[in-house]
Amino acid sequence: MRAAATSTVAALLAPRLTYSASASRARLSSFRLPLRRIAAMAGAPSSFRPEDARSPPALELPTPPLSKFKVALCQLSVTADKARNIAHARAAIEAAAADGAKLVLLPEIWNGPYSNDSFPEYAEDIEAGGDAAPSFSMMSEVARSLQITLVGGSIAERSGNSLYNTCCVFGSDGKLKGKHRKIHLFDIDLPGKITFKESKTLTAGQSPTVVDTDVGRIGIGICYDIRFQELAMLYAARGAHLLCYPGAFNMTTGPLHWELLQRARATDNQLSNVNQLFGASYLLQHVLQLEIPVQVMLLGGIPLLLGL
Repeated sequence: MRAAATSTVAALLAPRLTYSASASRARLSSFRLPLRRIAAMAGAPSSFRPEDARSPPALELPTPPLSKFKVALCQLSVTADKARNIAHARAAIEAAAADGAKLVLLPEIWNGPYSNDSFPEYAEDIEAGGDAAPSFSMMSEVARSLQITLVGGSIAERSGNSLYNTCCVFGSDGKLKGKHRKIHLFDIDLPGKITFKESKTLTAGQSPTVVDTDVGRIGIGICYDIRFQELAMLYAARGAHLLCYPGAFNMTTGPLHWELLQRARATDNQLSNVNQLFGASYLLQHVLQLEIPVQVMLLGGIPLLLGL
């Protein structure tokens, strides 16, 4: 019976095995013609131009004007006295420049309290300048007099009927090189921990900001902008040497995300990353040596160098 069963199975499988083998031969033979064509094409002059395969073409990355320079991250204790805040910020910038810093950063919303009630009161009309924008005017003047590049943290900006969280970047000639309005507003509601909605008073910016300065091409974000990798990727594609994210992260979610996100943005894009976060009131500033590529970070007043 075993022999009969074996014969039956073999008989059932034989047509399938024969068909499978013939089908394999048919498939192999079908490849011969394309292979002959490929061989013929290889011997002919090629019209393929790989540089035309990308549209639009990749940007040629600029050479950094400086490969090594000092950057200062100014820590400021903010009060309800706007004039005092401006004077304090100027003193910190001057101290940093005296220590050799070529790039100086201020924190987010450094000229007044960080609250929805305060944003309208402390907002400035940057376009008008002068008395309508004392914080802006101070930053422009001190950048010119000290001949430094200044990433001015951010201040509340009034434009028409809208308020923006705006970072101004000044060149060593004191002129405004670029203005970044915070794109990603921070709205958070953790019951029993923290509730804050920037969108209650602020309007989101619409445009990325890349600025050419004396220390290199800088991509600008503000605080929560760092959470979104697409912005940093865009800056890298536009040839930025450095990413700057002035911040005022809260201490509920901040410690979990701030360093992690900086490392992520720096590693993803192989770019130096300079971030400014408010520290304790006794911390005036830290001056660090920056050599491309390295990430410079200040968290809770502790300067860290994060190699890429």
